[in-house]
Amino acid sequence: MVSILGAGGAIGSDLVKELIARNESIRLVSRNPKLVPGAAEAVAADLSNLDNTVKAIAGSRIAFLLVGLKYDITEWRALWPRIMRNAIEAAKRANARLVFFDNVYMYGKVEGVMTEQTPFHPYSKKGEIRSQIAAMLLDEMKTGNLTALIARSADFYGPRARTGIPNVLVFDKLAKGAKASWLANDSVKHSFTFTPDAARSLVLLAESESAWNQTWHVPTTPDPPTGKQFIELVAKEFGTQPKYRVLTRPMLRVAGWFNTTVRELYEMLYQYEFDYIFDSTKFTTAFRFQPTSYAEGVRRTAQAYRQ
Repeated sequence: MVSILGAGGAIGSDLVKELIARNESIRLVSRNPKLVPGAAEAVAADLSNLDNTVKAIAGSRIAFLLVGLKYDITEWRALWPRIMRNAIEAAKRANARLVFFDNVYMYGKVEGVMTEQTPFHPYSKKGEIRSQIAAMLLDEMKTGNLTALIARSADFYGPRARTGIPNVLVFDKLAKGAKASWLANDSVKHSFTFTPDAARSLVLLAESESAWNQTWHVPTTPDPPTGKQFIELVAKEFGTQPKYRVLTRPMLRVAGWFNTTVRELYEMLYQYEFDYIFDSTKFTTAFRFQPTSYAEGVRRTAQAYRQ
C-alpha cells in the first residue's frame, strides 16, 4: 500500500497516474478525498491530528507527503510543524518510508544557482517555517530513526497546476483573451518545474534504494526563460499577442489591502526580482532523465486549457 497525504492537488493527481501504471495499491488521503479509478481507497483525515495521521499511514510501505496548506502565515505556523511531526511519528509506527515534496523557500535569496547543497538562509516568514520542518525531517534521517527523502521543486506549472503562479497569472488570462501579468521583474530568469515531471520523479526516487535519506531537486529544465519569454511562449500557443503588465511592489502592496493571497505573496517577491535558477543535475544524471522543455510543457499546458 502507498499512501498519498494531500491527494488531489496538481502533483498528487499526476502521481496517482504514475502509481496506477505500476499497479500499486493506492490510498488517497485528504480532508475531503475523492476516490478516483485505479485507487484502492480514499481516507478523510486531518493531518494536524496524530491519530488521524497514524490511521492514514497504517499498513503503508511508503507515504508521500504532498500537503498544500492555505497560503496564510498564521495557518502555516500553527499547522506545518504539527503535520511534519505527525507524519514522522506515523511513518515510524507503520514502519513506512516517507517522501516529502518540498519547495525552495528555506534557501532565501540565492546568488547563482540553487542546488541540494545550498544552505538554508530564509528570507521570509514562510521560508523560516519551511526551514524548520525540513530540518525536522533531516534530523530523523541523519539519526537513522526513519527512512525518508526530500524531493524539492522550483515553482511549478502544468496542465493541472491551477494554483501555480504561471497558471494563475499567465495561462488563465491568455486562455480567456485577457492581459497576462508577471511579478516584479519580467527581465530576470525564473525556473519552473513541469508538474508531470515532478510526479514521475517522485516514483523514480521511491523505487531507487540508493535515493533514500537524501535531498533531491526534481527534474527541471536548465537555462530558464525570463518572464517576458515565458509569456511569449504561452501567447504563441494560444495564437494571441503577448500582452501583459508587470505587477510592481507598490501595486501589490495596495492590492494586498483587498486580497489576502496577494498580501501573503508580498514577502516572496524577491523570488521574482532576481534570477531564480534551480539546478536538478543530481537527479537528471542519476536517473538519465530529460526534463520536459519549456516549449513542450507550455504546449501541453495550453492544450489542457483548450480542452
